[in-house]
Amino acid sequence: MAKPKKSRNSAPDPLVAARLPWQPSAPPLATALLISFAALLLRALVSVGPYSGQGAAPKFGDYEAQRHWMELTLHLPSSDWYRNTSDNDLAHWGLDYPPLSAYQSRLHAHLINASLPDAVALRSSRGFESQESKLLMRWTVLSSDLILFFPAALWFVWAYMKDGVGGSGERREGWTWLLAMVLLNPCLVLIDHGHFQYNCISLGLTLGAIAGILSRNELVAAALFSLAINHKQMSMYFAPAFFGHLLGKCLKRKYPIVEIMKLGFVVLGTFALVWWPYLHSYEAAMQVISRLAPFERGIYEDYVANFWCTTSVLIKWKRLYAIKPLKLMSLSATILAFLPSFIQQVKSPSNLGFLYSLLNSSFSFYLFSYQVHEKSILLPLLPASLLALHEPHLHGWFTYYALFSMYPLICRDQLLLQYISVLGLFVLIYYSPGGNYGKGMKISSGTMAVLSLPLLCSILLHTVYLQIEPPKRFAGTGPEREFLSSRLSKQTYRRFISGSSSNKIRRIGQSFV
Repeated sequence: MAKPKKSRNSAPDPLVAARLPWQPSAPPLATALLISFAALLLRALVSVGPYSGQGAAPKFGDYEAQRHWMELTLHLPSSDWYRNTSDNDLAHWGLDYPPLSAYQSRLHAHLINASLPDAVALRSSRGFESQESKLLMRWTVLSSDLILFFPAALWFVWAYMKDGVGGSGERREGWTWLLAMVLLNPCLVLIDHGHFQYNCISLGLTLGAIAGILSRNELVAAALFSLAINHKQMSMYFAPAFFGHLLGKCLKRKYPIVEIMKLGFVVLGTFALVWWPYLHSYEAAMQVISRLAPFERGIYEDYVANFWCTTSVLIKWKRLYAIKPLKLMSLSATILAFLPSFIQQVKSPSNLGFLYSLLNSSFSFYLFSYQVHEKSILLPLLPASLLALHEPHLHGWFTYYALFSMYPLICRDQLLLQYISVLGLFVLIYYSPGGNYGKGMKISSGTMAVLSLPLLCSILLHTVYLQIEPPKRFAGTGPEREFLSSRLSKQTYRRFISGSSSNKIRRIGQSFV
């Protein structure tokens, strides 16, 4: 019996008629531009809100830190950027990132100085705040994101699909959904464009290095990753994965020694260029290095969701152990955690294995390394986003809990509206028709119930944190909070402790010093 033919005038399927950007209907270039524009618009909307430390004199927050570094690098010679001088008080947000970050601050300082010199005037601009300066500062982050992170994300998706890492045809069709997951990362958007930082630069360089490896441009990848490390030292979280993968590739080639030497020259050359102003003397180089490793701040900072902070509820690490044994314990735990994936990549390097190794390595550092703060969750979140097609459930859950782990910071910055908005947008895109969140995955009802339990608890904690005041003996007084959150040198700690009239502050300070 012949099947009845469909009428030409029949109504089209609404899911087919109203396609989303990640459904394979529009030309690839137009789709990529549309997603990029949406990601840029989201960043611009979030940047309208408040920033870290807005109006909170005298320390302010990360916004003031970035502005202050622009002030210093614009007016002082590079030899004084990391030294305590009459014009550079290290107790007030002293520069504690590698030289490339300082050069970036200098470049942005020139741009702001051309329009609003008062915002970066030496000494007199401390704590400077205005609507115009906020707009200029926000534009420096937006432009950095657009110049570095966006092209790196597009290059990665192209290399990911071209090399076949994407796998089956079904996964290949999900490239636009993957691009949306990378560019619309709610944690990165909130921290850079809400709280105020430039993580998009170091993460963009790292992402470009990953794309370089997938597209077999290992020398370019080595240069880009070296630049990432020289912008933010936390990029070292990815170093074991890069080193293990590239070493494994070199060992499988015809002339392994030559290949290793080529990579070594690129890495050393890149570091030499960045550190050139400080290579004239051992003392100058060590002055910079001492600022990059502030062990006196303690093994963790604020409400970071890593092993040391979580277990400190039961084991008071800072009270029981001095800095030296804590450094040894954290180093041992970190190496043991990333070692299996490192060995696997040396023995059998593969592009997909490299992405998993990046996730394992960065997670190991986040959980166990020394001096981790809550914003460091952005590093393991990057490879988790890159694996969204292979591990959609892992990516979805991890993104939510990473965002939740920064909730106290977001509340402190008064970015709750932006927090709810970006989370809602992420959920809509993640579960949208044409997305890849559920393809090829079957989860039993029992497993789903177990996974839902921490979700319900986190929703409850959201409400509790806003509605219930902690007891004073846990919350601490204003000076104690300022002491615990400030970035001071060891000598300043001692002056603070000796000059304080509060015995409680002295006891807290002694655990750091």
